[in-house]
Amino acid sequence: MSEPVFLKRTIVKQTLWSEHLQEERKLRIYLPPGYNEVLSYPVVYCQDGEEFFNFGRIATLAGQLILEEDVDPFIIVGVEVNVAVRTQEYAPFGSRFKQYLACFAEEIIPFIEHNYPVKRTPDERVIAGDSLGGSVCLHLALEYPALFNRIISLSGAYYPESQELLAQEEDLSWLSINMVVGLQETNYETDTGVYDFVQMNRDTRALLESRGATVSYREKDGRHLWGFWQKELPESLLYFLNT
Repeated sequence: MSEPVFLKRTIVKQTLWSEHLQEERKLRIYLPPGYNEVLSYPVVYCQDGEEFFNFGRIATLAGQLILEEDVDPFIIVGVEVNVAVRTQEYAPFGSRFKQYLACFAEEIIPFIEHNYPVKRTPDERVIAGDSLGGSVCLHLALEYPALFNRIISLSGAYYPESQELLAQEEDLSWLSINMVVGLQETNYETDTGVYDFVQMNRDTRALLESRGATVSYREKDGRHLWGFWQKELPESLLYFLNT
């Protein structure tokens, strides 16, 4: 069994103070095999950081991509969230939404770039999220296009408010997004209602493409669960990291 080699990675836990949110925010940082502070690495930022590591197994998947698929080593930053206020931070109608976007772009990014040798151009920076985490990635890119233009969206929760904001955009030719949604997500109950995620993602894809965005889109058998997203994560990561 060769898998243990994938476990030989470093995961650092950090805490930063957010002026925008007026609280501490925890981060998990994956440093790849052979990590060297003299080098400079692409970076993947993940919403729901704890779940990406625990249920998405992103650190193990990253090791496999680097050691087996010959992907250049990259750093992963998981931004943890308090589930009790997740919708308030991730949804555009949330009471903490603006503050969270500002925290991410104006506090977390500079903190990571000050402390770790990550590359600093939008083409070397990916943001990833599942469900509402996917849609908040899109909102981050729309709000801070100089920082983000590459998005991984796993069953993005593109509620009507998100689609309305997207519809106001005119030119998204700078944006590249990798979207996946499960065909069994047509009647999924969230804390704000029951949604057809398949139709929601199809509509969002159409909005994006009509504004010039580059969209890689796939529908697969799957439910609104980490068991589905974990299987799809390598393909989504390869889309941006294999070029």
